[in-house]
Amino acid sequence: MSKLKAEVEPISVFDFEPLAKERLTPMVYDYYASGAWDEITLRANRQEYDRINIMPRMLVDVSRRDMTTEILGQKLSMPIVIAPTAFHALATADGEKATARAAGRAGTIMSLSTLSNTSVEDVTEAATGPVWFQLYVYKDRGITKDLVMRAEACGCKGLVVTVDSPLLGRREKDVRNRFRLPDGFHLGNLTEKMFKDLPADVPDSGLAAYIASLYDASLNWSHIDWFRTLTKLPIIIKGVLRTDDARRAIEHGAAAIAVSNHGGRQVDTAPATITVLREIVEAVDGKVPVIVDGGIRRGTDVLKAIAFGASVVMVGRPILWGLAYDGENGAVRVLDILRQELDLCMALSGCPTLASITPDMVRWAKE
Repeated sequence: MSKLKAEVEPISVFDFEPLAKERLTPMVYDYYASGAWDEITLRANRQEYDRINIMPRMLVDVSRRDMTTEILGQKLSMPIVIAPTAFHALATADGEKATARAAGRAGTIMSLSTLSNTSVEDVTEAATGPVWFQLYVYKDRGITKDLVMRAEACGCKGLVVTVDSPLLGRREKDVRNRFRLPDGFHLGNLTEKMFKDLPADVPDSGLAAYIASLYDASLNWSHIDWFRTLTKLPIIIKGVLRTDDARRAIEHGAAAIAVSNHGGRQVDTAPATITVLREIVEAVDGKVPVIVDGGIRRGTDVLKAIAFGASVVMVGRPILWGLAYDGENGAVRVLDILRQELDLCMALSGCPTLASITPDMVRWAKE
């Protein structure tokens, strides 16, 4: 055990970030942690959960509790899945393979980013549980089609189409650092020229320049129809913040909707996801599952999201902090802490099952 582990043993999800920060280079830490512009949405994602009260029920038999669930045909040990995030090899040597193994050990789903350091083939081979593939849409339809076909061929169980990133949000810490992949790192799913050092007169990060040159800024609803002709995988539309977009997603065949503001990394001052979750759930009216991400750090947050109508939640940055702290075992520890906290919160709130976490269990705190 390292000196750091001996000195500080993380007991909450919050404990992992400072430990990870000590192990990561400043450029990598800033890339993982930062948000767009003034980071107002980044902070709000977390802060808005603190404004919600849990209203516990008393005298309920909670001697047995069950948080198992199912989404899109996949059985889960808990309503917590791993969100797609890029470049896991910057946190741990095994990269996304470590994350996939952690998800399997925790009995949940890993969402694999297009911008992973490890190929979808290698990740699914290492995985012991279901993997969803997150798709960014490229100008070159051949590249996009190839990614979809590869994901289906190697056994992915869902296609997570990110719709909020026709361009990259301006993350000023990445601009200052001129973020790029260090030598020896590459994109596992793509053969495109990598973003390395930028010319001195390009005032941006390498990732932003890469995306501006290759992503399809014309992305629209017809692309969703096209994906449905390419694959039988269920399509999860990720990046929805409006009720009209949620309804249109269903009209275009979405199997699930992920309420997301990209971790506060795209449009700053966009709403915190928990603040729009209930209205989107109402608009969807049970037609498809609704997923939410952004700012979830406690089991209490998970219970609140379920009470607002989410089927499952996604966690992103905490997994990266766990990987940086102790690789696969660190990611498992993050998921285990959230599981234990949710279990305790369910017991203390009179909720023996997920179905018993009803809308009346939460309310917005009075200002």
